[in-house]
Amino acid sequence: MSARPIGLLGGTFDPVHLGHLRLAEELGEALGLAEVRFLPTGTPPHRTQPAASAADRLAMVRLAIAGNPRFVLDEHEIHKTAPCYMVDTLTELRAELGSERPLVLFVGADAFLGLATWHDWRRLFDLAHLAVAQRPGFDPAGWQAAIPAALAAELERRRCEVADGLHSSPAGRIYVHEITQLDIAARRLRALLAAGRSVRYLVPEAVLDYIERHRLYRQET
Repeated sequence: MSARPIGLLGGTFDPVHLGHLRLAEELGEALGLAEVRFLPTGTPPHRTQPAASAADRLAMVRLAIAGNPRFVLDEHEIHKTAPCYMVDTLTELRAELGSERPLVLFVGADAFLGLATWHDWRRLFDLAHLAVAQRPGFDPAGWQAAIPAALAAELERRRCEVADGLHSSPAGRIYVHEITQLDIAARRLRALLAAGRSVRYLVPEAVLDYIERHRLYRQET
C-alpha cells in the first residue's frame, strides 16, 4: 500500500464535542492516518432523529474541525433522508477512492459489542478496517466475554496487534487501541443546554458560540 489510510468517524454529532475530537486526534496519530473524515449522519437507523437539524450539525462539525489539517468534513450521509447504513456509505467511498486505499472505521468499544446488529455487518470487513477505541481502565476480559459469538469469531480471526498492520491491506482487520477517556455525552450536553446550564470546556468555543447564537437545544425536555 503506497497511500496512507483514511480514518472515518461517523455519528449524529448532536452536538459535536471534545470527546469526538480527541478520539479522532489520538487514533489519527496512533495509526498514522492521512486524514480523518467526520461523517455526520442524516437519518440514523438505530436511534431517534437528532435534535438539531442536518444544516446545524454540519455547521457545528465544520467549525469544530477547522484548523486541524488532518480533519475533513465528509457530507456523504448528512443530506440523505433514508436511513444511513455504514455499509452503504463505505461502498460509496470505495467507488470514489478505489479498492486499494486502506479505510479505517472508528467505533467505540461499547458500540463494537452491538456491531452484529448493524445492517449487513459482515460486509463491513470487506470494505474497511475497524479501529476500536477503548477507554483507560477498560476490562478487556469482561469486554471480550460480552461480545456475541459470531462477532467474537471475527475478532479472533481479524485482530491486528500493530498499527502498521492497517497500512498493508485495504480492509478486513480489527485494531483495538486505548484512548484518553473524556466522559462527555451529547445527550448530557443537550440536557444541560435545555436547563440553561453551561457546556463551556465540553465543546469547542466556536461550537458553543454557534449553539448560543442559534439557541439550539433550548426547548428540549
